[in-house]
Amino acid sequence: MNPFQAPTGTRDVLDPESARFSLLIERFSKRVQQAGYGLVISPMFEDPGVFNRSIGEDSEVVTKEMYEFEDKSGRRLALRPEGTASVVRAFVQHRPQIPWKAWYATPAFRYERPQAGRYRQHHQVGVEALGSDDPDLDVETIALLDGYLRDVGLRSLDLRINSMGDANCRPGYESVLAGFLETNADALCKEHQESWRKNPLRVLDCKRSECVDLRVMAPRFRDSLCDACTTHFDRVLLGLDALGIVYERDDFLVRGFDYYTRTTFEVASSVLDSAQNAVGGGGRYDGLTELLGGPATPGIGFASGIERVLLAGEAEGLFDGQESLIVVFVVDLTGGEQARDLTHLMREAGIASDRAFDDRSLKAQLRQADRSGATIALIVGADEVERDVITIKVLRGARAHHQEQTPREALIGRVKELLS
Repeated sequence: MNPFQAPTGTRDVLDPESARFSLLIERFSKRVQQAGYGLVISPMFEDPGVFNRSIGEDSEVVTKEMYEFEDKSGRRLALRPEGTASVVRAFVQHRPQIPWKAWYATPAFRYERPQAGRYRQHHQVGVEALGSDDPDLDVETIALLDGYLRDVGLRSLDLRINSMGDANCRPGYESVLAGFLETNADALCKEHQESWRKNPLRVLDCKRSECVDLRVMAPRFRDSLCDACTTHFDRVLLGLDALGIVYERDDFLVRGFDYYTRTTFEVASSVLDSAQNAVGGGGRYDGLTELLGGPATPGIGFASGIERVLLAGEAEGLFDGQESLIVVFVVDLTGGEQARDLTHLMREAGIASDRAFDDRSLKAQLRQADRSGATIALIVGADEVERDVITIKVLRGARAHHQEQTPREALIGRVKELLS
């Protein structure tokens, strides 16, 4: 019988990559919680209407990629294809006090061809802020994404930003764009030659070469913005300048979902292939709560794919020689009781520790200690037990190969001193 394997388009994430997952989420949560964002945990599946209304019933995400199924009670459900809609649905349902700032870390599901850094089950971190249309909130949101990616260590980043207008001025732009597309329909990719009339803006988000080549000649959003949207966007750009955040204004950046209004932004990694180089992005969605049955409430947010960020980190060499999570490894030659007690002692003192099991030889335990990546080995044999001391051996770093014996009662202080 063939062993079971992970379904096509999914994968198992094992250590050390899983440790990087954990590290990314830790750094993300630290940064956004310092800005007043609280964790929200919502169901991985929703009524399909949540996504039909927010993303758009005729969007590729809904028509081709969203996992829909019927549960045992005959109810139609959908696995979450992105994070924003579920958080906004939770806001509409629970009506927290505004402004409401939330962050999440979640799997997302898309039935699509697996590609670099994007699987049928992939993982995102993100924030949503509801209750204010202040352009300074747009600046804060973009700064959080930029700061998080730099906290991770990424440096080869390009931020693009645009304003998609609002309900007052976007229809005028869509009309101008539709006229341009009608005149040039033969130059579009095969899919959009047939579908551009349903939603002309989606042509601007197409990654196929025909649409990309034509896009540079298309009318620009900035030429159709009303005074209010222009003022709002100018304030956003002024704020980014004040914070020293480098950006490029991209008149054709629309992102992939129907709910975006005004500010949209995307960060790409220049060390990744251009077709799959986005490591984060988002925008304002001032009409989304109404679409999901709530009161008119402006909002803005972003999401960042964990797998894509890790891919960029690998390309920049961030994980070369990555330090082990284990700091101390206990080598016990007396039957295991010493290792049991010392690892517990170290962990209670906040020092990550591990040990061997099954009464292995000194050579085997030292080999396992080295593989663990630990900085220090604590060695206990019959002589150490009799004299109530511990042998400390430094395995790596500036003091590698240093060895000494320390009284048991002074062990924690001496280990911390050596590690510092």
